[in-house]
Parts: sequence; structure tokens; C-alpha cells
Amino acid sequence: MAERVGGDGLRRDGDGGRGDGSDWAAAEVAEEGGGSGPYARYAAPAHARGEGGTDIVLGREDAEHTLTLYEDLRCPVCAAFEQANGGRIREDAEAGRYRAEYVFGTFLDERAGGTGSRNALSALGAALDVSPEAFLAYKEVLFSADRHPDEVSDEFADDRHLVGLTQEVAELRGHDGFEKAVLDGVYDPWALRVSAKFDAAEDVTGTPAAELDGERIQEGGAGTPPMDPGRFGRLVEAAMERSARR
Repeated sequence: MAERVGGDGLRRDGDGGRGDGSDWAAAEVAEEGGGSGPYARYAAPAHARGEGGTDIVLGREDAEHTLTLYEDLRCPVCAAFEQANGGRIREDAEAGRYRAEYVFGTFLDERAGGTGSRNALSALGAALDVSPEAFLAYKEVLFSADRHPDEVSDEFADDRHLVGLTQEVAELRGHDGFEKAVLDGVYDPWALRVSAKFDAAEDVTGTPAAELDGERIQEGGAGTPPMDPGRFGRLVEAAMERSARR
């Protein structure tokens, strides 16, 4: 489990890391409503929901339950969890067993140094703007065993690297709108607002974390969801039954 650090988890540096063309200090001002230049207009991705578009909820509208996942895109344990359980979660959401909600933090940028968590989240927002399917496929690539960097590496800070990963996502490959949004940092302020939503979840002390209708899905008292898909599925099923009785 990647543990959160104190404060709001954001570095207050202006420039991005190596290959990151973002001005994160300016993006923060835009997130608060007073942006200028490339961040003069706050933009949330299409297919996002809620105030400021910070709710990333995918699945059928008639689903009776919501599985909420808290992750950091640089977190290696999150990558392992997604590799083990991401496919099942996607299938269950598509089948209407529950909606899947994603809340992304960026605290590893402060703990490990760099801007990769924020930059990858901004790029993921650009994928969500294209379609929910593009979002899920791109997220799978970002968390994949052969593409996810070591926690101390800041490969996701490189805009061109993030664009290059779309070669594995048919819907994003050669998509001019996606590439422009990543290189221009269109969703940088949105990424900060999503990160602030993560920071506001006081009961979440690290990543990955999972909740079914507000009930923590965890192995023992560790706070971490199990990696084993069978065990994870059984815990989710039991939580759904308890939620239905409430």
C-alpha cells in the first residue's frame, strides 16, 4: 500500500518534471477559478460527472451499488491490483452489478518527487473526454505490468511518453484531440481538482483502497483490498448483500 503524506499531497513547484510542459502553479490558480493563459478556461472531460466534473463513475445507470476505487497512477501496488482485478471490475460494471467510481490522488508526486501522477491523471482526463471505453483502455495501459514505471521513476511526467502509450489503444491512436489536450495540459486544473477530492477522503490513508457503498473492502484490518480476484470478488459480493439489507 502506498501511504499518503501530510498536507494536501501536492508540490507547489511551477514547472513540470522532465518532458512535462505543464505549469502546475498556474493550473492550481485556474482550478480555483482565476486562471489565465492556457488555463483561462476550466475544462472538465466529457463523460465526467458532478460539480466541476470530478466524479468519474462508469457503468449502467440502473446499477444499485457503487464500487469506489482510490488510486494513484504512480502507485506500484495500485498497478498490481489493477492487473489482478481491473478486468473483473470492468466486466461487473458493464453487467450492471455495480457502478465503478475512480478517485485518483497525486500524493506520490510529493513523496517520490516529480509530476507524473498529476500529468498522467490529466492525460487520463483527455482519454475520458474521448469516451469511457478509451478511459478504461488507457488506464489499463498505464497500470500494465510492462508500462507502469517504478514508483521512484517519473516517466509519466513526459507528455510525449503518455501520447506514445496510445499506440496500444485503438480509439486514441492518432487522435489529434487527445494528443493536443495532453500536450497543452487542457485537463491539468481538472486533475488538481480530482486530486483534491481524493485528499478530502479522510478515511483513505493510502492506495489502493476500495469501498462498496461506503463499506471498506479490505483484507483483515490492513485497509488494502485483496489482490486475489476470487477473494476480492467474494468480499465485494458479501458487501453488496449487506448493503441490500440496509
